[in-house]
Amino acid sequence: MNVQALEALLAAGKDSALLRFGLGKGWLDAGDALRAAMHLGRCVALDPQYSAAWKLLGKAWLAGGQPGAAREAWQRGLCVSGSKGDQQAQREMQVFLRRLDRADGAAQAQAG
Repeated sequence: MNVQALEALLAAGKDSALLRFGLGKGWLDAGDALRAAMHLGRCVALDPQYSAAWKLLGKAWLAGGQPGAAREAWQRGLCVSGSKGDQQAQREMQVFLRRLDRADGAAQAQAG
C-alpha cells in the first residue's frame, strides 16, 4: 500500500500503531525523514512495546540530522526489546549505537 493510501486511512480516523509504523516506513523510504519520525513517534506513543518502531524511529531521526534523538530512540528501544526478548532488534540497535559512538568519537577527534 502506498503512503497516500495510508495517509487517507489516517485522515479517515483509522489511527493505530501499525498504520503509523507503515506511514513512518513509507515516508522514510520516500526520503522524508522528519515526517517519518513524526509518525513513528506517534506509533511508539500508541504502543511503547513496539521494538521495530523504536529501531526505525532512530533511523528516521538520524536521517533527519538528529543523532541525539536517534540515540535516545535506540536506547529506549533496547530496553523494550530486552524486556520482550526481541534479540534481533536488540542486536541491530546495539550496532546502530556503536556506529553513532564511533561517529561521535571521530567528530570529537577532528574538533580537538
